[in-house]
Amino acid sequence: MAAKERQRLDRVLAHMGFGTRKMIKKLIKEKRVQVNGRPAEDPGLHVIPGRDYIEVNGEPLVYEEYIYLMLNKPQGVLSATEDRYAKVVVDLLPPRYRAFHPFPVGRLDKDAEGLLLLTNDGELAHRLLSPKKHVSKMYYAVVDGIVTETDVEAFRQGIILNDGYRTMPGELTILHSGTESEVELTIYEGKYHQVKRMFEAVSKRVIYLKRIAMGPLRLDELLRPGEYRELTEEEIIKLRELL
Repeated sequence: MAAKERQRLDRVLAHMGFGTRKMIKKLIKEKRVQVNGRPAEDPGLHVIPGRDYIEVNGEPLVYEEYIYLMLNKPQGVLSATEDRYAKVVVDLLPPRYRAFHPFPVGRLDKDAEGLLLLTNDGELAHRLLSPKKHVSKMYYAVVDGIVTETDVEAFRQGIILNDGYRTMPGELTILHSGTESEVELTIYEGKYHQVKRMFEAVSKRVIYLKRIAMGPLRLDELLRPGEYRELTEEEIIKLRELL
C-alpha cells in the first residue's frame, strides 16, 4: 500500500531497510539515489512514496507501507519483538524486514512451533485478535496419554480450565490414539497456554505442539522451522475478508 503523505527521503529509505540515516546520507552524497530522474542532493527532501519515482543504485524503489510475513516459528524462540535474555521471532528476520518494525499477531508458546503471522499493520492485527471475531486456530499436537472419543465430546462442549473459565467449543480430531496420541485441534479463542490447559483438564499432557493454520492462512509446508515468506496478495485479501 502506498503512503500518500509527504515524507523525508531519508525516512522513506530507512523504512525500506537501506540503513541508518548516516548510511543513507552517504548514499545520497555519492549520488546513488535519484528522485524523478535526478540525483537527490538533500536527505530531507520531501517525497510522496508511491508517486515520486525513486531509484537506489539504479534499481527502482517499490515502496510498501505494510508487510505481511508467514513464519514457521521454531521451538525455543519467543513470540515477541524484544527480550533481554531470549531470542525473539524478529531476530530471525533480515534488516530489510526488521526496518518495518513488524510484530507477531498473537503468540505461540516458546516450546511450540508453527504458523505465526508477522506484520506492522496494527489495524489488521487488532481485528484478527479481537475476541469478537473468533478467528480459528488449528494445531497439531502429540499428547502423552490415550485420547478418546470422550475427550472429543468434552472438547466439543467446551473445557473448564483450572481457573474456572469454560472455553468455547473446540474441534478435536484423533489421528492416532495410544500411550502417545496424535491429534488436531481447532479453537476459536486464544487464552494463555490454552491448548495445554485444555488437555491438562482431561488429565493429558501436550508434549509437542505446532500451529498449522490461523483463519484462512495455512502453514506453507515448504517453510522449515525458522523460515518465512511474504504473504501472497490472495492470502492478504482472505485475511481482510475476515474483517
